[in-house]
Amino acid sequence: MTELPADPDIATEPQEGQEQQKLQNLKELGQIEIPNFKTDIHCLTIAGQVEGHMVLPPQNKTTRYEHVIPQLVAVEENPNIKGLLVVLNTVGGDVEAGLALAEMIASLSKPTVSIVMGGGHSIGAAIAVSTNYTYIAPTATMTIHPIRLTGLVIGVPQTYEYLDKMQDRVVNFVVSNSHITEQRFRELMFKTGDLARDIGTVLVGRDAVECGLIDELGGLQDALRKLNSFKAGGLLQ
Repeated sequence: MTELPADPDIATEPQEGQEQQKLQNLKELGQIEIPNFKTDIHCLTIAGQVEGHMVLPPQNKTTRYEHVIPQLVAVEENPNIKGLLVVLNTVGGDVEAGLALAEMIASLSKPTVSIVMGGGHSIGAAIAVSTNYTYIAPTATMTIHPIRLTGLVIGVPQTYEYLDKMQDRVVNFVVSNSHITEQRFRELMFKTGDLARDIGTVLVGRDAVECGLIDELGGLQDALRKLNSFKAGGLLQ
């Protein structure tokens, strides 16, 4: 029986697909080979500025809340995902968008651990404390300051009342989800002298732990170890 010659087009299709995938990986992640390891922990990165209802300029590094919300829904619904690791390096951003993400993380039924690497400033503090346990790297910083509005501000009493109510929402959430007292948190918000260009306080690593805002000083392995202990125990501590 005479064998038909292999179709060269069919033979090259898988190779072309692999090459396209490598080029895509190089473009998106800066590397060709991506580790193919299946894990039951979902990693959520909050980087740059939390983008809310207004689209930021294209040169800004942003985390869009409408992209994060479906991830959180998938974490809750997917039975193969057993825990969520939130990694933060953010300057803050839209207060309502950040608070929405924090509320969603806090309402998850699965174990959650966050770690601040680099920075967890402004509304990033609320996102950081929304998990069951929090870590901060020794060199990471967190900036605590009052709520601000950018752009046109209408100088009427209602504007200030709105700011006060929004600020109370943030304060209540942070106090309810961490070990810091409301009095201490407000002191850090309005403290002068620690931040040259604005009202507020910069907390570096251990400072955030000592005031009760963050649970523990640590790194990635500590965060993963804690998350795995939550998974193994079945009950959150």
